[in-house]
Amino acid sequence: MSASLLQKLDPVWAYFRRYSPSPDAYWKSLHYFNLYRLIVSGLFVTIFVFFGAMPVYGEQSAGMFLIVSSLYVVFSTLMTLTISTRWPAFNLQLSAHTLGDVVFIVLLMHASGGIKSGLGLLLVVALAASSLICKGRQAMFYAAMASIAVLLEQSYQLFVLGVEDDYFQAALLSMGFFATAGMGYFLSRQVVESERLAEQKSIDLENLSQVNALVIQSMQDGVMVVDDKGRVRSHNAQCERLLGTPSRFRRDLRLYDYAPAIAERLARWRSDHTLHFPPLRVSATGKQISTRFSPIESGAEAGAVVFLEDVSQQQAQSQQVKLAALGRLTANIAHEIRNPLSAIGHATQLLQEEEHDKTEARLLQIIRDNTLRLDRMVQDVLQLNRRDRAQRETLNLDIFLGGFIEQFCLAEKIPAAAISLEMDTHPIVCFDRSHLHQILWNLCRNAWRHSQQSDASIRLYVSAAHLDNVVQIDVIDDGPGVDKGLAGQLFEPFFTTFSSGTGLGLYIAREICEANNASLDYIEVAPGGQFRICCKGGPC
Repeated sequence: MSASLLQKLDPVWAYFRRYSPSPDAYWKSLHYFNLYRLIVSGLFVTIFVFFGAMPVYGEQSAGMFLIVSSLYVVFSTLMTLTISTRWPAFNLQLSAHTLGDVVFIVLLMHASGGIKSGLGLLLVVALAASSLICKGRQAMFYAAMASIAVLLEQSYQLFVLGVEDDYFQAALLSMGFFATAGMGYFLSRQVVESERLAEQKSIDLENLSQVNALVIQSMQDGVMVVDDKGRVRSHNAQCERLLGTPSRFRRDLRLYDYAPAIAERLARWRSDHTLHFPPLRVSATGKQISTRFSPIESGAEAGAVVFLEDVSQQQAQSQQVKLAALGRLTANIAHEIRNPLSAIGHATQLLQEEEHDKTEARLLQIIRDNTLRLDRMVQDVLQLNRRDRAQRETLNLDIFLGGFIEQFCLAEKIPAAAISLEMDTHPIVCFDRSHLHQILWNLCRNAWRHSQQSDASIRLYVSAAHLDNVVQIDVIDDGPGVDKGLAGQLFEPFFTTFSSGTGLGLYIAREICEANNASLDYIEVAPGGQFRICCKGGPC
């Protein structure tokens, strides 16, 4: 018999034991509901202790009213402990709270003379609170328990104690219980539906935020958010590829410290939103970028979003398209003209060995000089297709630059004191030895040609950039420098300011730098000319 009863009660206990972590808001509501209960019960005990039996409360049995009120206080205190520990489960606690209210309030009604005491209205408040907290059909169960308890108490008053009372009031109160529970159930369903929609919207917003973050991080353009104080609030990974990684990325990192040129453009843009800026070359990474600004809010002092676009790749692609056909054509022509060019040069050399008058000797020398110039041009053209054949190795710049200066001075027949070497750091770099030798040779030859050709006319200056792991090699001369109108054409193929030059030296030097993940730029300084090689430090 007992086993059969337990089997029947198992689904009921399983419902109450079921524990799904309730939101903190549910437990907080239950805590306030219990606090209200503790205040009401404590108020009953306080009034009875200090003022004795009131005209209505405890009129039928004062001692019972005091005992029940005291037990009500103890029950409320015990519920405070169970709420703080969140044990047992939420549904079980809520049921215990509501049924406890029904029992204690009906007993207080009995001690105060029944339905006429008006204490039954406290059950309406308790049912309203429990129906809003439970947010389910339990509210109807609580209303049914309260109605049964009130009707039983009314029946006891009438049939046992012989107190005449009106069942109509008890029926109205019971109807009020169900109306309150029904209204609470309806409102709770609306709240649950609103919470479900809000949760779904929050999930959608979170997913949208994650998608936006993923899109921004995977964009080929750099995106940077700068506030009105010039602080960098956020940026994507492409910004670091274009501008380099700051030495210490702090929460209060200022744009002026990270990218001064962009900070200056942003300040000018704030005063005039119609400004458009030409592409900017970043010395730390060698990238040529275009900048575009967009306000976050209206107003000149509001924050802005900075968009950085890598135009060096576009220019490189267009340059490669233009030079692809030219490279194939010139390579074929170079191979075809090398043999007749060598024959012309050899014949000219043989003719120069014979006796000639001054005019003939001069003409033969012109043929010889132009033959050598064409031969150098052929050699430069053939090197255009060798930029990807880099065999990088770890180079110690102390040893490498010392040997280079000695070899360059001997080959070019210039005094050793003409080149000075200054090093703020003693780094190692990963670079193709022959490529770095060719680049420096071209830069130093140009520097000597345009310098005053005296002691220390050429300076090789090695330093560490403001970004970590970037080494700068500057080739500086004391000449007049490059005209500002020609600075933008220095690295274009076949552009030269020297009558006997081929115009391919600087172009090939930059191509070789890029093949070694480095950059070559002209730095405008006054006076003199300055070319800077930026490469990554450290071993290969």
